[in-house]
Amino acid sequence: MHIALSQQMRMGMRQEMRLAPRMIQSMEILQLPMFALQERIDQELAENICLEQEPRRPELLEPDAGEGPPADAAPEHDFDREPLIAGQENGAADFERLLEISQDWPEDNYTSGSRPSSNQIEESGDRAHDLMANAESRPQTLQEYLLEQFAYFDVADNVRAFGEYLIQNLDEDGRLQSSLPEMVQVFGRSITLEEAQEALRLVQKLDPPGVGARDLRECLLLQITPQTPFREVLTTLISSHLDDILQNRLPHIERRTGYSLELIKAAIEQMRELNPHPGRGFAPAPVQTITPDLRVEKDESGRWIVKIIDEYVPRLRISPRYLKMLEGNPDPATRDFIRKKVESARWLIESIEQRYQTLRKVAQAIVDKQEEFLEYGPDAIQPLKMQQIADIVGVHVTTVSRAVDDKYIETPRGVFPLKRFFAGGTTTATGEEVAWENLRRKLKEIIDHEDKSNPLSDDDLVKEMAKHGYELARRTVTKYRKAMGIPSLRQRRVY
Repeated sequence: MHIALSQQMRMGMRQEMRLAPRMIQSMEILQLPMFALQERIDQELAENICLEQEPRRPELLEPDAGEGPPADAAPEHDFDREPLIAGQENGAADFERLLEISQDWPEDNYTSGSRPSSNQIEESGDRAHDLMANAESRPQTLQEYLLEQFAYFDVADNVRAFGEYLIQNLDEDGRLQSSLPEMVQVFGRSITLEEAQEALRLVQKLDPPGVGARDLRECLLLQITPQTPFREVLTTLISSHLDDILQNRLPHIERRTGYSLELIKAAIEQMRELNPHPGRGFAPAPVQTITPDLRVEKDESGRWIVKIIDEYVPRLRISPRYLKMLEGNPDPATRDFIRKKVESARWLIESIEQRYQTLRKVAQAIVDKQEEFLEYGPDAIQPLKMQQIADIVGVHVTTVSRAVDDKYIETPRGVFPLKRFFAGGTTTATGEEVAWENLRRKLKEIIDHEDKSNPLSDDDLVKEMAKHGYELARRTVTKYRKAMGIPSLRQRRVY
């Protein structure tokens, strides 16, 4: 059998979409939150010699009485100017446009640049030294705290080494995630199981009580002392009926143990004093600093208007010094280098301006749809989807998603993430559109006011919601009840 091989040339047409690198950069800039944008600008300022921070205008530093904007006013942006479009054919023409724009820039640093003097460098070093000297010390970790205590035990070297190994392998709750035989195998040194058990016993004596446990049951038992009220009852309940307690099966515990219901309830109240996560006190929760990108205020006509907050972001410009160097016709290599740096700086500035423009338009469309939220509070939120905003602004829904990601808006009712204003909804029996958030709030209100000795089942909750005009399926009520962390009927019952 012979196979004939041949080559052929064919012509065809097809459509495909390709994103230019600069367009990808613009989308990345749009998605960046405030602090990430600041870091990106600082990085570009350090890497691009043709990009510099625009100095503050004198009229902003010392405004005349009754004239000009206030000192804390945010700079105004020309949002109506058409941003540059990514492409290879607009390099020369747009570069000439930059030369024209540069003629209006002030002449400060025109020839000398913005290099700091030796005195400025020395002062900067002194400030950095003072900052380091006054910086808050790092808080002590759980492992450091336990190792300090463990050092006081007089034990054999093998036991000490394995005990320190156990401490280093505790999780943030202060528990061991592996069994003792498994940890002996991966320890890396020869140690008997009896020595490992002795090391674990010593670790479990350390403060805070409960560290070194291998599960919740052991963690709670380690915290029971001879002085603990209802000690024997607690030990029995934790050892044999912890799952029954979690499922609120108190009558079952009463039948199995012979303890009275009152005694069981008193022991469970004492159990609440125990800490199931003894190690978490050493893991400080990170403090999240929120800087809003937008502010919404009412104008004179009573309409809610969105404004960009950009006083935290430095204003950028292309260095007049290097533009002047290009006018002097330097050698080809220098000219090519400077043109590339200028092009990169220009695209960053254009991307930031386009970010402001898109973000303001998207936020204004959201605010126009959620005026009742601003007027009357979260209870008045309206069902809203990103596709609706995309249709209003005239962009793709993914652009709206990037614009609202990690962005916050300052309102008279507090600072909210932009995603907070998007809410799914449903149509009630009366034809009214209601946001899911309002349905969940009403569901919680009904459960909070139920008779805890005879709580409502999910079928009963469906009927109660229908009384308020919310026709929902049972599975929908169950789904939202679980999503809100509300226990089942049996778990909510109070005996």
